[in-house]
Amino acid sequence: MSFLFNINGKLCRQNQAKISVLDRGFLYGDSVYEVVRTYEGRIFALTEHLKRLEHSASRLNIELPNIDWLKRQLLRTVSMAKNADSYCRLIVTRGSGPITLDPTLASKPQLVIIVKKYERFPDWMYQKGIKAFIPSIRRNSRASLDPAIKSGNYLNSVLALGEARKAGFHDALLLDAQGRVTEATSSNVFVFKDGILKTPTLETGILQGVTRSLVLQLVKTYLIPHQEGDIYSDDLVAADEVLVTSTLKEVMPVVQVGDHQIGDGRPGPLGKKLRDLVHEYALAQVRESNQRKPKERKPNRLKKDEGNCQ
Repeated sequence: MSFLFNINGKLCRQNQAKISVLDRGFLYGDSVYEVVRTYEGRIFALTEHLKRLEHSASRLNIELPNIDWLKRQLLRTVSMAKNADSYCRLIVTRGSGPITLDPTLASKPQLVIIVKKYERFPDWMYQKGIKAFIPSIRRNSRASLDPAIKSGNYLNSVLALGEARKAGFHDALLLDAQGRVTEATSSNVFVFKDGILKTPTLETGILQGVTRSLVLQLVKTYLIPHQEGDIYSDDLVAADEVLVTSTLKEVMPVVQVGDHQIGDGRPGPLGKKLRDLVHEYALAQVRESNQRKPKERKPNRLKKDEGNCQ
């Protein structure tokens, strides 16, 4: 099956996947989440994603379920979905309660896992690159809602992407109140100029991307000059290459920012090299995991008491 859901440990299909309309994740975006993907059926970088989920939850004072139980539920859902490769979204809400902002009145946190077939981005996006827009929407300040918290409140990026799409672009690159480049709507940003790869510092107010961290690890290993620091819109348009990175995209080239062409208007060699390195690293990690751990037996179908989350 392509789609499978897990609500508080019970597996079900889409038409039976339900939570209360009074859930604070629905009412206020009062939730945390992570997105992971599989390579050859195995989840990549799960430990790193779960650590970030714990960090986000601690910042919002949301009590997570036991992390080992949560991990088992995710692996179980992926196994039962039987996709060649899967997109997995793991959500924990504060729970439901009276219609009030007061978080202390919320009931037990709710776990929602969504697993569907992983659909790779079109090849042309990597071969030709994408166009990015700098919207009027600015990235949240760390002093208001810290972007380092991966919460269900995503309106900042929703509005920015809507503005970009309306203008005919594929994505948006958000600036902060000081005019510094922070992130794309769901990706980290890298700029390559004069042989140096640069990315915004975490202090700018960005999410500590798992793929961002991997790219920084790989460029260090392969002795590619790099640094973290402030980047401005002028740095984008003057760059030899602009790249965005995420769990789902891996490394994607940006060939136009606003009306400005990046480099010669084609994806550059560093972006391709980094994408290959990230992909090869992920494959090597899951294959090593396959060798270390015996393959679990997969049930042929949902149990009789599963398939209904109510």
